[in-house]
Amino acid sequence: MKKNLLPSHLMGLIGITVFLLTACEKEDHVVFDTFNNDSKSRNLIVTFSDLHLGADISYAEINANLEPLKNFLEQIRVSRSVKELVIAGDFLDEWFVPATTDTYNGNGQSDFVNRIATTNNEVIDKFNQIIQEGKILVTYVPGNHDMTITEENVDLILPGINQSRDAKGLGTYSPFGYPEIAIEHGHRYNILCAPDPISNQDIAAGTILPAGYFFTRLAVQHVIQGCTHNLDATPIVTPNATGETSQALLYGYWYSWAGWLNKFPIDNHFDEKLIVTNIDEFTDTLSVNDLLPYQNTPGGEIQVKLYNGIQDTWADRCEYNHVAIPISAGEAFKNAASTSGTDTMAVIQYFSNPNSNKKLVVFGHSHGANIKAYENYSGQKVIYANSGTWIDHNLNGTTTMNFIVITPQNNSADSQTYVTLYNFENEVVTEMAKDSLRL
Repeated sequence: MKKNLLPSHLMGLIGITVFLLTACEKEDHVVFDTFNNDSKSRNLIVTFSDLHLGADISYAEINANLEPLKNFLEQIRVSRSVKELVIAGDFLDEWFVPATTDTYNGNGQSDFVNRIATTNNEVIDKFNQIIQEGKILVTYVPGNHDMTITEENVDLILPGINQSRDAKGLGTYSPFGYPEIAIEHGHRYNILCAPDPISNQDIAAGTILPAGYFFTRLAVQHVIQGCTHNLDATPIVTPNATGETSQALLYGYWYSWAGWLNKFPIDNHFDEKLIVTNIDEFTDTLSVNDLLPYQNTPGGEIQVKLYNGIQDTWADRCEYNHVAIPISAGEAFKNAASTSGTDTMAVIQYFSNPNSNKKLVVFGHSHGANIKAYENYSGQKVIYANSGTWIDHNLNGTTTMNFIVITPQNNSADSQTYVTLYNFENEVVTEMAKDSLRL
């Protein structure tokens, strides 16, 4: 048998040293982990959005990322430092459904929400585990893709979840003890995505579904068909010869539709009744022509069937939707499909607004994860962050599986609140951007 060449007391010292080094390594790993810091109490606020959980995995926007999402939530659950988890909208997806599919399968919304829970059971179970353990407050804020899902039906699959709503289909949340922080989805300011309680009341009394809902249904039809060219050519509309403002705006609305149909062509005639509704008071099966602005003669009056007057009612929608600083319909159309347009709304609605006390604003909606610093109306540093998305393929060409961690300042005079944007792709936490300010 090989003899030990070191004296026993030296062997003991080496053993103790190895043990201490190993313990230090383990402790360092815990202390500097993303979800665990050296605070003596829970203080981290984690925000993410745009999960887009669907009822049918065959066309849902999130499928491959479900397993990483479940594992991400487990890291949140076992954290000793996370205080709040905020879901900033587009959580349960009623919009990303093929045009020819009956969203509710002939049943009601509660059945649809239960199907989402079944399809995504491991993720929903993990949310429920976090909620039921009671160590982390989980808050949900509505987005546009889940704007009509009721509070009761969210609670049906996530009993005990905190919900922040301030108008039908909308919500803004300030974490407990931090009134200077505002978290909302960001669709409130988008003319194609904000709740619309004015249009189409003659055929769907009580509906709030905006035009973007139908844009999305047709885009999903394109996805499942894999179509490269529209079966029909998009009818041409020209600017109204009178130059009247309302008609000019309606021309802009047509331009949005034409661009969308060219980007997401479908293998259906535009007069075909293909868009199955049976949702939010709509019952008719609709065609593209029911939605597309048209013109009987070049330069003549531009008309539209559904969303008739959309260009003229935007100011009323802003009031209904509690938009602090109303924006013109022209600006709203211009910004509707723009990531930067969404980001700019944080500046207009909060940082340049003398009636706002918000210094940190977090949106989702655009899927464009980023952090930007500004100065507010009084010259103070403020921060806007976008929490990105968790869908499998981000059409923006940027990352997916994004989240924001807010680390609040402590009581010392020089302490800062840190805002960090992370990515969880390949189940590795990667820091994308970071900034700080004093709340």
